[in-house]
Amino acid sequence: MKNFLTYFIATVWLINGLFCKVLNLVPRHQEIVSRILGEDYSRIATVLIGVSEIIMFFWIISGFKSKLNAVVQIFVIAIMNTLEFILVPDLLLWGHYNSLFAFIFIILIYFNEFKLKLKTQKQ
Repeated sequence: MKNFLTYFIATVWLINGLFCKVLNLVPRHQEIVSRILGEDYSRIATVLIGVSEIIMFFWIISGFKSKLNAVVQIFVIAIMNTLEFILVPDLLLWGHYNSLFAFIFIILIYFNEFKLKLKTQKQ
């Protein structure tokens, strides 16, 4: 179960980074960046965010400092979604409900790293 959740979480980062941002297959992501950071550098900023998400994918898969990784993921998701909730709710796929999905993802990351991994280590 732990491996499945780890790969699932990593895949979410990869899809959002590579397909949605770097390859721009979901232009709404660049619109969000444009509205928050300004239009002048929105494409390069979106690509840099996407590359960061791809790096997060590899960090998760590597298992290197996994507790730190989980904490970073949780903070990034919380900050990113709070900004979007306040500044651009009209551009979010599910509007304000996006925060609910973000919260569920945060709980999943927490559960995977701090509960399931602990349980697995005790066995």
